[in-house]
Amino acid sequence: MIRRAFLACLLVLALPAQAQSVKLKAHEIDALLSGNTAVGKWDGTAYRQFFGADGTTIYTQEGARSTRGQWRIDAAKDEYQSIWPRDSDWDGWFVMEWDGTFYWVSKKTPPTPFKLLEGEQLVSP
Repeated sequence: MIRRAFLACLLVLALPAQAQSVKLKAHEIDALLSGNTAVGKWDGTAYRQFFGADGTTIYTQEGARSTRGQWRIDAAKDEYQSIWPRDSDWDGWFVMEWDGTFYWVSKKTPPTPFKLLEGEQLVSP
């Protein structure tokens, strides 16, 4: 009986630790990003990226000039896409959520965590 109780306790304690990652759908990505700012580290450098409701995006990194590009959502692929002044094609990323943290995910880069701030917050306080 004690063994069963112990195993039941272990099972209950293990359940919350098995959080599942969720790939956001197109409409969820749009609602998440539109009018807001993503904050994180890209290749070890802190960045901020604002996603305007008009499809304009502004990317800033410490020690560099900001860059203005375009962003969109591909509903067929459920992915965020962006294009920058020197790019010839749109690049796409899935947006995943795991245990309250959002991640950019693509075939080219490892999952990269980011936080979301409400509104345009390109300058850190």
